[in-house]
Amino acid sequence: MDRPKLEVADVLRRYGEAYRDQHAASLSTAQRRVMSAIELCRTAALGTHLEQCDQCQHERVCYDSCRNRHCPKCQSLARAQWIEDRQSELLDTEYFHVVFTLPEEIAAIAYQNKEVVYGILFRATSETLRTIAADPKHLGAEIGFFAVLHSWGQNLLFHPHLHCVVPGGGLSPKGDRWISCRRGFFLPVRVLSRLFRRLFLELLEKAFDNHQLHFFSSLCELQDRQAFLRYLAPLRREEWVVYAKPPFAGPKQVLDYVGRYTHRVAISNNRILSLDQGRITFSYRDRKNDNRLRSMTLESDEFIRRFLLHVLPDGFMRVRHFGFLANRSKKQNLAQCRELLGVKPQPNRTPKKSARELMLEVTGFDVALCPVCKVGTLIAIGKLPALLFAACRAHTSQPPDSS
Repeated sequence: MDRPKLEVADVLRRYGEAYRDQHAASLSTAQRRVMSAIELCRTAALGTHLEQCDQCQHERVCYDSCRNRHCPKCQSLARAQWIEDRQSELLDTEYFHVVFTLPEEIAAIAYQNKEVVYGILFRATSETLRTIAADPKHLGAEIGFFAVLHSWGQNLLFHPHLHCVVPGGGLSPKGDRWISCRRGFFLPVRVLSRLFRRLFLELLEKAFDNHQLHFFSSLCELQDRQAFLRYLAPLRREEWVVYAKPPFAGPKQVLDYVGRYTHRVAISNNRILSLDQGRITFSYRDRKNDNRLRSMTLESDEFIRRFLLHVLPDGFMRVRHFGFLANRSKKQNLAQCRELLGVKPQPNRTPKKSARELMLEVTGFDVALCPVCKVGTLIAIGKLPALLFAACRAHTSQPPDSS
């Protein structure tokens, strides 16, 4: 597993301090925290541990990770653990992928009110899917699903949307039958779109009336209720983008696919192509031109600004479960679903896999294999205290990175 030659951390270490100085008034505490975490990730500043091979006694110094959910380097293990935990929740049925997207005008409000508007997005999406699915004209069943929030497009601009993964069926109103969707078809997207639009705007207007929304800069005039309603008026007539992707090939493909969404950050390190004279070039998929791979170059200031657009509010849950997959009664509901689908009860869970086993499955790289003798296992034999960042920089222009 080759390490990317350039990383988001390199951009922040080189240009982050200047960005902080220039944008001191507008940077949030959460954004500052994310910048610092990524800059210090896997450097001596966060602490050091010593590993030794149990065969040839080779020793390796390793630096600790930040484990911040916005850090491109810290998602592999979290993703592998999430996939492992979801294995027991799969049902032997078709699965569908439905995406709910916010219009650009709503995205502008969302950026200034992330926690409130993201919460509305989850709620409106949940009520939309469950209401249409429960309607006998469509499915007539109680469904279950999980939704993952993303806030970016390939160009790193702000583009809030939810990815929902839904089993192709649900429980009958009495809970005594499994009702399946038509093969290859979940629910009509136009019907979903219209209800989603109405529910979202109702909830947004209610949030305004409850003084939960705040407006700044170019949106200042929306503090007036009449101006706010005029702003929303055209959106009540527009078609909102809700689309269903082709169904998954099978339950096992669901987790492999969705795992790429659950712990993705705005940009992965392997997309950064060059970093030169204050300009960053990265690759992206051009959705408007057959998904062609292209490159884009931004000034460092703009690259950092776009990256920080996607910092989540503290404690905000970006993956949520609904319907019969809601955490409160998930275990009982899944057992009932399996019984109605004629699936044998799940065997007792096997012991949880170690971090080494999970990383080997996800990356194909054995993180504990000795790089010298290729036989032994590296074992942690000691831990050194974290160094202050300033002390670390006293010996080198930037902290050594052990990733």
